[in-house]
Amino acid sequence: MLNNIQIGPLTIHMYGLMVGIGFAAAYMISCKQAEKKGLNSDIIWGILICAILGILIGSRLLFYAVSIPQIIKDPSILWNFKNGYVVYGGLIFGVLFGYIYCMKKKVSFFKYLDLAMPSVSVAQGFGRIGCFFAGCCYGRETDSWFYIIYTHSDFAPNNTALIPTQLLSSAGNFVIAAVLFWYSSKSKTDGSTGAFYMILYSTGRFIIEIFRNDNRGFIGSLSTSQLISIAVFILGILFMAVLKKRDTKIKTLSDF
Repeated sequence: MLNNIQIGPLTIHMYGLMVGIGFAAAYMISCKQAEKKGLNSDIIWGILICAILGILIGSRLLFYAVSIPQIIKDPSILWNFKNGYVVYGGLIFGVLFGYIYCMKKKVSFFKYLDLAMPSVSVAQGFGRIGCFFAGCCYGRETDSWFYIIYTHSDFAPNNTALIPTQLLSSAGNFVIAAVLFWYSSKSKTDGSTGAFYMILYSTGRFIIEIFRNDNRGFIGSLSTSQLISIAVFILGILFMAVLKKRDTKIKTLSDF
């Protein structure tokens, strides 16, 4: 599997291409959904820019946090930006920056959160395909029929049969996106689609971590991402419960 494809003088970096396709797809889908829901597509563009900035900062900061022992041994990691990004950090800061933007524009954060999260899953699906080409986020060694062998990866062990966890993650993200699009069309509770994303993504991420074998930080027997997944899952459940309780209360008051 090659990440860099040479076409004459042009070098195509498949990881960057897939990430770019993911962002473009998320933006176009969100704008289409905004038209259906009567929301402002200009706000979508602002959220996208803020989210990209948050993703770049957050994913790098969390990488630093989980790589402290390695950084102590080799401080050059701090300014090596070719790799070293953790998705959860990007998601957290991306949502945070989006929230700040919505507050500044005085628009409903929950409405735009619900609009964006299915598209975010689509973007993640394409991003994981990029990981597959690059060889990062690779899986454990396997003797099953379902495997990938890298020969030119800068990240994954080469000439070894590995579980293609990137493809499993990609498929899972596309499935989550489909479920969220369906749920969003049915739910009348602002914020519930965002909460459902937290529940679905954290569950899938916890499971896929079992099959990964790249260095991503551990506390005890659980990876850092698994611990974050547990916290996100609990927060998603609580978030959903609070939203449902709020809606029930509002409905009760409106009946008087």
